Amino acid sequence: MHKVRLKPSDLVYPIFVDENAKVPIPIKSMPGYFRLPIQHVIKEVKQAIEQGIKAIILFGIPLKRDEIGSEAFAMDGIIQKTIRNLKNEFSDQIVVITDVCLCEYTTHGHCGIVKDGEIVNDPTLQILQKVAVSHAQAGADIVAPSGMIDGQVKSIREALDDADFNHVGIMAYSAKYASCFYSPFREAVESKPQFGDRKSYQMSYGNPDEALREMELDISEGADIIMVKPALPYLDIIYRAKSKFRVPVAAYNVSGEYAMVKAAAQMGWVDEKAAVLEILTGIKRAGADLIITYFAKDVGLRLNQL
Repeated sequence: MHKVRLKPSDLVYPIFVDENAKVPIPIKSMPGYFRLPIQHVIKEVKQAIEQGIKAIILFGIPLKRDEIGSEAFAMDGIIQKTIRNLKNEFSDQIVVITDVCLCEYTTHGHCGIVKDGEIVNDPTLQILQKVAVSHAQAGADIVAPSGMIDGQVKSIREALDDADFNHVGIMAYSAKYASCFYSPFREAVESKPQFGDRKSYQMSYGNPDEALREMELDISEGADIIMVKPALPYLDIIYRAKSKFRVPVAAYNVSGEYAMVKAAAQMGWVDEKAAVLEILTGIKRAGADLIITYFAKDVGLRLNQL
């Protein structure tokens, strides 16, 4: 009988890099998690590698923001500098994945260029191309467009190929739902929208077939990995994706899911270590090949002790 076993190499460790920080800054709604100054990232990644983690995903908090998120594609931007530092230190010991989105870098907090209160698609795609290429130039192994902008995978794939980065992979946020479970993340990167919400470009949680169509489209446009986000309320989507498509499936165990376990554990209502292993094993059992989780480093340590 096949038994599903969680391994540290199944996990992707998210890291928040804050250009404003001099010391690690605690994230109130994510107990035990921090926004890190760039000089602390090497130590953090070294610890992750020691626990058997094979991949990280980077999110940046820039020193300054503007209407188009220009710091997102600046060659001396916080993520670009972090990638270069990591590759200089670790070379191929760690797979560096980068978030390609604008919400952390724009003054309005939306994932694209805003005109007259609306997200404008094509100008946003042009900016996302610049972001992805700048990450590849810095040494990123995989770029992960997360804004759910129409045509983003095709546009980024073309830009990477034109710049001779055909070896850089794309992990597409193919099924990214308009979820209440993102709130702690928005605190972490200070990306709460200044007006409206993101329901116009994120998916409704009541329509599972739409997710399959979006995945199929992203694969046809060049996605190497497809993602379901969040994970726990969408285990059925993970299962259907793994059953239908012949590409790796990633699942994002998001900040709200992390915070729920932490809060319950702090109240003594659940055993945190047991709950986390059960949750992550369930996500893998549903079909996830990769699990992005804020528990990655702690779980890696625990798995190595079993």
